[in-house]
Formats: sequence, structure tokens, C-alpha cells
Amino acid sequence: MSSELPHTPAEEKAATTSLGDLLGQVTGDVSTLMRQEVELAKVELKQSATRAGKGAGLLAGASEAARFTLLFLSLALWWALGAYLTGLGWSAVIVAVIWGIIAAVLAAKGRKEMQAIKGLPKTTQTLQEIPETLKPSEEPR
Repeated sequence: MSSELPHTPAEEKAATTSLGDLLGQVTGDVSTLMRQEVELAKVELKQSATRAGKGAGLLAGASEAARFTLLFLSLALWWALGAYLTGLGWSAVIVAVIWGIIAAVLAAKGRKEMQAIKGLPKTTQTLQEIPETLKPSEEPR
């Protein structure tokens, strides 16, 4: 027996199949694989979006709970100051001034962060570096 003859059914099939048929099978397999990958990506994206929505909802609930906590702590401070140090009117002013200071500090920090935004520095830089050969040029007359 010669070692050049096919020994297994797969080798026999490969020896008798044309290159065009083999390329057609490979193309079909790649197409199937790509469709499966796209479906997998869709499923993963849907799961991620669902989790992100759930997380955002929970964060919004936490934010609302924190707001109520601050409200009731402010009311408690107002009553405590009014009962032990000043009248209710002046204690309300003190609590309002405290919140005004907190708001001013947060606004100043937020404004500083907003002013630090540079836009699209890398994109702007790369657009400026386009070689002259890619820009339209006038043809010699």
C-alpha cells in the first residue's frame, strides 16, 4: 500500500472535493459563525442593558432616600438649635446658611471641573495632522 492514498473517509472526501466546493464550505461556515457571534452579542447586550437599567433605577432610589435623609436631618438640626440655642426662626436661618455654604462649595467644584473639560483634544490634534497629500489640491494648468 502506498502512503499517498487516502486512508480515512475524511481524507478520501478531501481528495475528491474540488477547491471551489471547499471554499464554498468555508465561506458558509464563516457566515454561520458570524451570525452566531452577532446573536451572542445581541443577547449579551440585552443582558447588560437590563442590568444597567436595574442599576440606574436602584441608584435613583438611593439618591431619593439620601435626599429624604438630609431633609429629616436638617429638620432635626433646626428643632435642636431652636430648642437649646435660639428660637425656631433663627435656627431655620442657621440651617439654611449651612446648606447655602454646602451648595456654594459644590457649585464651585463643579464649575472648576466643567472648565477643565478640553473637548476633543486628541481628535482635534489628529485632524490637524492630516498629511497634505490627502487634502484636495489644485491641478497644474
